Amino acid sequence: MAHRCICGVFVAMTVTTAALAQDPANYPNRPLRLIVPFAPGGGLDISSRLISHKLTEKWGQNVVVDSRPGAATIVGTEIAAKAAPDGYTVLMITTTFAINPGLYAKLPYDPGRDFTPVTQLNSQPNVVVVAPNFAGKSVKDLITAAKAKPGELTFASPGAGSAPHLSAEMFQRAAGVSLIHVPYKGIPAAVTDVIGGRITMLFTTTISAAPHIKSGKLRAIAITSAARQRALPDVPAVSETLPGYRAEAFQGMLLPAGVPVAVVNKLSAEVARIVKLPDVAQRFELDGAEGVGSTPAEFAAFLKVEMQKWGKVIRDAGIRAEQ
Repeated sequence: MAHRCICGVFVAMTVTTAALAQDPANYPNRPLRLIVPFAPGGGLDISSRLISHKLTEKWGQNVVVDSRPGAATIVGTEIAAKAAPDGYTVLMITTTFAINPGLYAKLPYDPGRDFTPVTQLNSQPNVVVVAPNFAGKSVKDLITAAKAKPGELTFASPGAGSAPHLSAEMFQRAAGVSLIHVPYKGIPAAVTDVIGGRITMLFTTTISAAPHIKSGKLRAIAITSAARQRALPDVPAVSETLPGYRAEAFQGMLLPAGVPVAVVNKLSAEVARIVKLPDVAQRFELDGAEGVGSTPAEFAAFLKVEMQKWGKVIRDAGIRAEQ
């Protein structure tokens, strides 16, 4: 009888503890883990550490950044998908999350079913750059040159299936031109070859191109956001010539599926507040990004559109994941 009583008390305590852990008024009452599916030191790692510091300050609970790189972010993403849906394991993502379903026939997780969107942290456009001696100075000039020499103009990227690569592929289809893709192992070597005139153009982040644009080693033709950006106000958007064109990278936050809605909303509201803080906005601006801070519903709709958009580009261009 005593044994049964003790068991009953233990079960009651367990249920009570579980309920408290998921009570939004009591959340969080222990450390959180932010899984970053990239190696330390990159843009998402920097953003995650900034967010973790602000959350720790606000909630008084440690928020630990857990780097889990590998297999084009698939390793870390799978770990997060299988985590307990209690709100204490968070997945940090970039555009790669929306690209991978189109690149890989099989993933060890379902991007739509296994996650709950929390918020989009920021948006980061690419800038289209050419060497200063390139004859064209606008998107219209670039299209004219490409049509005059079909299959001769080249563009560099940091690898097949990368966001810059897909941005250029989408540009080709919107403009009705044919360009030659030259993949590199990273942006620095690609930038060097565009500066040297060995490659016609490059779609890259503003942070990697800005110093070279400022020094005159590269010329900015256009930016891939829907409208002009504060960081480069004199650089027109591609959409000013090709209406509807928009190709921006992003950073965001997900939770495993099944986390209580109230917990999702609490985390989303706090992170949305953080990304609008002056020092965080300034940090994003240094990377050529602008803070967003969307609601879970808005981020869910955004991710659906992004996966459909990049999936179509990948299918139309016949792109396969690099092995």
